[in-house]
Amino acid sequence: MIWKGKERKLILSSGCEYIGYGFGADEGNRVAELVFNTSPVGYQEILSDPSYTDQFVVMAYPLIGNYGINDDDFETARPTIGGFVVRDYNDMPSNFRSRRTLGETMRELGIPGITGVDTREIVRKIRREGTMKALLTDAEMSLSEGLEILGETNIPRDAVSRVSRAHRENFISMNAKYHIAAVDFGMKENIIRSFLARGVSVTVFPWNVSAEEVMSVRPDGLFLSNGPGDPKDVPEGAELVRRMRGRCPIFGICLGHQIISLACGGATYKLKFGHRGGNHPVRDLRTGRIEITSQNHSYAVDEKSLAGTGLVVTHRNILDGTVEGVACEKDRIFSVQYHPESSPGPHDAAHLFDEFLGLMGR
Repeated sequence: MIWKGKERKLILSSGCEYIGYGFGADEGNRVAELVFNTSPVGYQEILSDPSYTDQFVVMAYPLIGNYGINDDDFETARPTIGGFVVRDYNDMPSNFRSRRTLGETMRELGIPGITGVDTREIVRKIRREGTMKALLTDAEMSLSEGLEILGETNIPRDAVSRVSRAHRENFISMNAKYHIAAVDFGMKENIIRSFLARGVSVTVFPWNVSAEEVMSVRPDGLFLSNGPGDPKDVPEGAELVRRMRGRCPIFGICLGHQIISLACGGATYKLKFGHRGGNHPVRDLRTGRIEITSQNHSYAVDEKSLAGTGLVVTHRNILDGTVEGVACEKDRIFSVQYHPESSPGPHDAAHLFDEFLGLMGR
């Protein structure tokens, strides 16, 4: 069944426009960065991943919405994604876990979407030209008016402060062997579940926590979460790592990985179109083992900048050779660019949580 709602238009800053049908929230004009994701499943997790704040996600897989939305798989209770761009939205899901449709959920959360557009063409355009700003608007909007709005609108750079929790929270594991401090830069809920499943209690702090506040809970280790945006916009995180280096084991993923590299003196840069999908192959240079990974990021660590930082490259992306992991054995620091909690492979990268526990046991 082809969904046909109100006609909507997607205008790209490059000068292209696409007319389709709206679903989810009818939000008037919405400007966001246009990116794409190649995952064939997992749209609920993508919808609720804070790392997609202020981004329109073009789903490369054509059929979206077919298994609905359930109550268990949200990565955050308050999603901040800019919107969805899909080829074929299905509003009649068939799945025993489904409690509502994707469109209903997006409407409740104020998230717009557009369907019936050529997502293959849009993905190719992003691959050729890079990510860009886009405007989701009414079909009556002219191209010239849309481009004027895009030219006048900047993507905010305070995403981390908007998605991080405002207060400290405790998650207790019965008979816990370890207790870690975790910094929420836009943390996914499955990260907390992954630690609790291993008997680790977690105290989660806001993004701008100080080293003194972290040390006040006497943690066995420090974890830095994923999150949206440019790591250079979060100098507070880098300062925390500098203050905590050598005091306890430190583990970071995604944005946390980039912040660790910046804190140690490295540099980051923006990728042309990023890595977003559930099947990126990564080689563990320590073992030669190849892991199938889940990824969602716009920035990468500059390998040449790591000289003299004490960090060594431990993982490399097989597709483009970018840095996917770093470590400093002396200070018990390590990080990866991908998401071990997202069940890629489906369990290829879960051992990283166990490696962190191993460092705390030393």
